[in-house]
Amino acid sequence: MTDRWALAPAEDGGVDVAPLGPDGLPAGPVRRENDLAGAVRSRPEVTRWVWRSTAEVYPRLLATGVRVERCYDIEDAETLLLGHEGRYGEPRSAAAALARLRGGPVPPDPPQRAAEPGAQSPLFEPAGDHLPLPDLLAVYAEQQHRHQKAAHPDRMRLLTAAESAGMLVAAEMNRSGLPWSAEVHRALLHELLGERYAGGGEPRRLAELADEVSAAFGRRVRPDLPADVVKAFAQAGIKVKSTRRWEIRSVDHPAVAPLLEYKKLYRIWVAHGWSWLQDWVRDGRFRPEFLAGGTVTGRWVTNGGGGLQIPKVIRRAVVADPGWRLVVADADQMEPRVLAAISRDPGLMEVAGRDSDLYQSVSDRAFSGDREQAKLAVLGAVYGQTSGDGLKNLAALRRRFPKAVAYVDEAARAGEEGRLVRTWLGRTCPPAAGSGEDTAEEAGIPGGEEESEGRSGWVPGYASADSRARGRFARNFVVQGSAADWALLLLAALRRALWDMAAELVFFQHDEVIVHCPAEEAEAVVRAIRDSAALAGRLTFGDTPVRFPFTTAVVECYADAK
Repeated sequence: MTDRWALAPAEDGGVDVAPLGPDGLPAGPVRRENDLAGAVRSRPEVTRWVWRSTAEVYPRLLATGVRVERCYDIEDAETLLLGHEGRYGEPRSAAAALARLRGGPVPPDPPQRAAEPGAQSPLFEPAGDHLPLPDLLAVYAEQQHRHQKAAHPDRMRLLTAAESAGMLVAAEMNRSGLPWSAEVHRALLHELLGERYAGGGEPRRLAELADEVSAAFGRRVRPDLPADVVKAFAQAGIKVKSTRRWEIRSVDHPAVAPLLEYKKLYRIWVAHGWSWLQDWVRDGRFRPEFLAGGTVTGRWVTNGGGGLQIPKVIRRAVVADPGWRLVVADADQMEPRVLAAISRDPGLMEVAGRDSDLYQSVSDRAFSGDREQAKLAVLGAVYGQTSGDGLKNLAALRRRFPKAVAYVDEAARAGEEGRLVRTWLGRTCPPAAGSGEDTAEEAGIPGGEEESEGRSGWVPGYASADSRARGRFARNFVVQGSAADWALLLLAALRRALWDMAAELVFFQHDEVIVHCPAEEAEAVVRAIRDSAALAGRLTFGDTPVRFPFTTAVVECYADAK
């Protein structure tokens, strides 16, 4: 009896299944089943299912109450393998992989399906073709050979398994949804924006602020039009290049205060206002479509709804069900801890081996106790701020933690020279990556750009003419990408730890996870998060002293966690 099976939905509505041996080859005949859920449910001994696409299969299983322990997502593995082989951007469908294997014309990937507001994941994923199971298994067998040719085969296999686990987590989160109180949300909007006017115009508070901005300039100005605002400042003798917050907040003019308030409230109205609430919240749940590995670094995105950009004030609407709690967990100073693990710098590993404030420990060793300087130096090394004060800070950091700085310096050089750059597990950055997936301002470094709605941070096929920009991206990639690899293993371990509990994963973003659970399970969930983080650290980076502590809060309302 084998614990690994493959399945392929057929065009007539049935499903073909076959057992697999330890070598990944068929260990028995292909069998036709009439019902997908029945085929899986009748084989409880199977711990890993091999299939074309989790998005195609798993929502259908979840709709019938069937979960699986593990899977191998062939199309996701193809994406990772193509990247590792320096072929990022080639068609990644199973049909394309089969065509390459057989030397035939390679079909393009189908366009990505747009999300439907407020809907659960579809029962059928329209993208992709039905492949007969023998063809799918031929692709799977070839992928096993390609894993073996990777720079570090064991790490690459672990990455593929982790990413497939992430696909399961994303599908389950899409079905569960984030608890959301429409009543609280509507009250918040009324408190912040005032009454709505007939015809869909700006609500009362925005109209008042627009009047204040116009009065300050002495003429009618549209604060929602950046060009109009820049022109108004110019007429007042003040030159600004944009209306971004970081640029205008230091300007001495009476229009600045109402303008900044207007921009903040306008974003809430447009991105999370009454229309958003009507579109995206159903039956007490907000259901964005989480996409695991949606960026080149492996960080997640959402397909619609702005699920990873919930303003702090709107988090008051994220409320646990009666008798339940939200366990909100934030990884503490994840990037420098990951840098310690991947660089194997003895000094930084020693600092990262404690649960205490890492930046303070770095400052005590290299910056005479100046925590802010230490933080800017560490983040500057990761994000590529290597001019001005950043250069001075980096020099001090290099003296104390030479292997850590050398690691990101080498990644930057590889990026500048057009070489492939990999995370610790083997996720690969193409040689012509765009810069700026994570901006300096988001990292806490002054002068960065504001975050834009729906930005994925990666444009396939984009080649920056600036080699230094590619170097900065590569420098960041090895840390952020390795952090994303670790986070996948965290999610996989946590999902397994929660398997027999009522608790459910409902939100994940880079270094933050939210579990919705009965109040009596909250303490066990907190322990599970802590243990899963430690296990993920060992699995990802091996035996190092680096610790990955979490700050956790057990709350009824998301806003109370921070």
